[in-house]
Amino acid sequence: MLLETELLAKLSCLSLVARQVRAGQTAGERRSTKRGTSVEFADYRDYARGDDLRRVDWNIYARLERPFVKLFEEEEDLAVHILLDGSASMDWGAAESGGEGNKWAYARRLAAALGYVALGAGDRLAVTVVRHSPAAKFGPLRGRGHALRLFEWLEGLSAGGVTDLNAALRTYAMSGGRPGLVILISDLFSPAGYVDGLTALAARGHECAVIHLLSPDEIDPPLGGDLRLIDVETEQAQEVTIDGGMQDLYRRRLDGWRDEVRAACRARGAHYLPLASNTPLEQTVLTGLRRQGIVR
Repeated sequence: MLLETELLAKLSCLSLVARQVRAGQTAGERRSTKRGTSVEFADYRDYARGDDLRRVDWNIYARLERPFVKLFEEEEDLAVHILLDGSASMDWGAAESGGEGNKWAYARRLAAALGYVALGAGDRLAVTVVRHSPAAKFGPLRGRGHALRLFEWLEGLSAGGVTDLNAALRTYAMSGGRPGLVILISDLFSPAGYVDGLTALAARGHECAVIHLLSPDEIDPPLGGDLRLIDVETEQAQEVTIDGGMQDLYRRRLDGWRDEVRAACRARGAHYLPLASNTPLEQTVLTGLRRQGIVR
C-alpha cells in the first residue's frame, strides 16, 4: 500500500485549490463560470417574464420598485492533471530509515496522495507518466471509489530512459484535455529544459504547480576526491575533482538553479515547491503544499 491508513484519514479533509474559476463538465464542489442553482450567490439581473418568482429579491424590489432576479454560481468539477516525470534520473536515491529517499518511490506516493485528495473532492483526475516512450495514463476519472485502482496502477509503474520535458509538456498542452490544475512532479533534469513546455501549458489555460524533487545526495553530495561520474540516462562520463571549494560552488549553483526555476514559474503564474525526497510525505502535503496554496 502506497499510503498509510492514518495519512488517508488526514487527506480526506483536504481539497486541491485552483485560483481561477473554470467551467466544468459534471456537478461537483467547485464554483463554475456558468450560472446555476447552487446556494453561492453570484449576481443580479432584471426580471423577465417566465422567471421563477422565488428568485426575485423582494427586499431590493421594495427599495427600488423594480424586480431583480438572483443568480447563483453552479458548482462543478475541477480537472486535475498530475504529470510524473518517468525518466531514469527519477529512480535515484536510497531509502532512508524513515522509508523516504528514492525519488521515484516518493513521486508515486505523492501522486497517490494528491490523486486521493482530488478523487475525494469530486474532481476529474488524470495521472500521466511523461517520458520518451509512450506515456502511461490513468483516467480521467472522478470519485473516491477509483482510489484503490489508482494506487495499484502507481505501484506497477517503473522509471527509465530520457525525457524531453519541453516536448512532453507541449504535447500534453495540445492533447485537448480540459484546462485545469496541472501538477508536475519532476527533478527537471532535462537537457532540453522545461520552460517552453510550462509556457505552453499556461497558454492552454492550465494553472500549473511544479514540485521540484531532488534526493538528499543531489542536494548535498557526500563525495570527495577524484571521481568519474556517469549520467544515469545518457551514460556519458565526466571526470571531476571534488574538494571543499567545489562543494561550495555546487551548493551555490544549486541555489541559483532553484531561484531560476522559481522565477520562471512566477512569470507564468505557477506554484513552485523545491522538495527533498527524504521529507516526510505528511509534512509535504499538510505543510509544504498548504503553504504554497496548492491544497487547503
